[in-house]
Amino acid sequence: MTQTTAIDARPAGAGARTRVVVLFGGRSSEHAISCVTAGGIMAAMDRSLFDVVPVGITRAGAFTLQSDDPGAWALRGSDLPSVPDNGTRVRWPDSVDSRALAVVQADGSITALGDVDVVFPILHGPFGEDGTVQGLLELVGLPYVGDGVLASAVGMDKHLSKVVLEHAGLRVAPWTTVLRREWDADEADVLERAAAHGWPLFVKPARAGSSMGVSRVDEPGQLPAAFATAFEHDSKVIVEPRIVGREIEVAVLEGRDGTPRTSLPGEIVVDEAGFYDFEAKYLGGDEQLRCPAPLSQDETDEVRSIAARAFEAIAGSGLARVDCFLTDDGFVVNEVNTMPGFTPFSMYPRCWAASGLPYPDLVRELVELGAVAVR
Repeated sequence: MTQTTAIDARPAGAGARTRVVVLFGGRSSEHAISCVTAGGIMAAMDRSLFDVVPVGITRAGAFTLQSDDPGAWALRGSDLPSVPDNGTRVRWPDSVDSRALAVVQADGSITALGDVDVVFPILHGPFGEDGTVQGLLELVGLPYVGDGVLASAVGMDKHLSKVVLEHAGLRVAPWTTVLRREWDADEADVLERAAAHGWPLFVKPARAGSSMGVSRVDEPGQLPAAFATAFEHDSKVIVEPRIVGREIEVAVLEGRDGTPRTSLPGEIVVDEAGFYDFEAKYLGGDEQLRCPAPLSQDETDEVRSIAARAFEAIAGSGLARVDCFLTDDGFVVNEVNTMPGFTPFSMYPRCWAASGLPYPDLVRELVELGAVAVR
């Protein structure tokens, strides 16, 4: 017979601290970055205002109760953290009439974790950023931070997001979508279609982030390896020509009235031969990020307007980062990230800090928005 005990199981209500489930880790290739982000967010949370319930998803998909010590999830040099399977299993509410969580301990005993107010899903990539976890939370009736099921799914899929943005009248980079079955059936045809974009070009998984699986290709002989790398992350791949222009990004935050707010734009500075890959984003320091970006007032106003339009086009809520290129012919939307990099040194919080909203205040604003979101 199992025994149930309670840990701080008071209901969250008037006068109580807001109880926030920080949900992180996950099954995608961006597992480690999710852990780092969660550590940054937990460090930024004022514990006089928030009770943190840290739920880590292992690489195998187990929901576990983890440490709320931000230091446990810090990035130390090139050592990336990971959610260990400690034998615990978190149980979500069994109906929409309850917001109570519980945890099954490794010895089989059950501990009540109490009611929670909101879930902050800090998940990147498939099985988290793509609407799957958002759907789970809606099924059990828990409020959550960030975009809903539709926006998350559209934003995650680079092909679908381009279709939606183009339909909304926004300029996007040309692309070719390749399915694994097409590659397996006629490799020569796929190579011919890809080469039609000219050189250099980029081969990307359609549904991955943090530049995972992305290759720059400068000549035809590099294409097969680039496709092989991309297909390791997704069964759908997109091919794009290199866009000559400055990489400009805008952070979007849903307003209290639903109207999107936009930050001052930031810029990623890369050399002619490279691109902003995983190592540059997370292991190479911050010298490639510039915020605010040196733009004219007209350019700043235009890209902020584009970011708001893109956010609304995908039915965004909560937050997003809209990435653009500034070319000789104007702005081109590259993609919309519905759960952008959120470590303290990532572009999204940097842009808001430059706009007058420091990291701890940004985290608080998102939690408060998520707790009252109507989807």
